[in-house]
Amino acid sequence: MKWIVLAVALMLAACAPAAPKRSPAEAAAYALTLVPAGPRLSDLYAQSCRTCHTVVDTGAPLAGDRASWEPRWKKGMPALLSSTVGGLNGMPAGGQCFSCTPQDYEALIRFMADHEN
Repeated sequence: MKWIVLAVALMLAACAPAAPKRSPAEAAAYALTLVPAGPRLSDLYAQSCRTCHTVVDTGAPLAGDRASWEPRWKKGMPALLSSTVGGLNGMPAGGQCFSCTPQDYEALIRFMADHEN
């Protein structure tokens, strides 16, 4: 019985729609349309994240581009938070968000990685 449940779960997961494939220009244009829910996150995103996470050539994964976030997402939230707080490659420590709390960072990461649910 457990095998049947597992098989059904795997089949349903395989039926989930794949993230749309976008060109870099399309992904950047899409990223520009995204805004987090809630005024606090929206303000923090606009002040500290949007500048790099909506431009292709910055090296930052684009907001809403699940494909570019997926390898990072697989490392887990603790690793993502560590990279955010400590800085990584071209990203300055804390993403220059001086008023972000750990909860804000996590919510912003989830938003940009398209993993809010």
